[in-house]
Amino acid sequence: MNKQKQSNDQTCSLNSCLFFSTSKLAREFGKIAEEAFSKTGLSPSHALLLYLVNQKKEIQQKELGETLHLTPSTITRLIEKLERRRLVEKLSAGKHVYLKPTPEGLAMQDEIMTAWDKLHEKYSNILTEDETAQFLKLSGKLLEQLNQS
Repeated sequence: MNKQKQSNDQTCSLNSCLFFSTSKLAREFGKIAEEAFSKTGLSPSHALLLYLVNQKKEIQQKELGETLHLTPSTITRLIEKLERRRLVEKLSAGKHVYLKPTPEGLAMQDEIMTAWDKLHEKYSNILTEDETAQFLKLSGKLLEQLNQS
C-alpha cells in the first residue's frame, strides 16, 4: 500500500512540474504535426522553414534561426535537405547567407498551408479562442523571461 501511495505522489509531482508537462505536450503536438505534414513529404520543421522562405521571398539564414528558435547547426541541416530537394537556394552576400525559394518550393506553399490548417483543426476544438490566446500569452511570457536569464 505504501508503494502505491509513493507512486501516486511521484505522478502528482510530475503532473505539477512545468517542464514535464510541457515536454509531454510537445511530444503529443509533435506526433500530430508529423501526421499533418506527412502528405507534404517534409517534417514539420522543414515545412515551417520552407513556409517562411516562401513568405519572405528572400530571408537571412540567421533570421530563420531566430524566428524558429533553432541553433545555427540545426538550421544549416534543415536547409541542406531543402537544397538537396531543390526547394530553396542559398545566396551569399558578404558574411550573410540568404535563402530564396525555388519554383518547386513555391509550388509547395498551398500543400504546406493545407497541412498547417489540418494541424490547427486537430487542436482548435479543445481550447476556446480565449484559452488559446491566454496559453500563447503565458508561453510567450515564459520564453521571454527564460531567454533573458
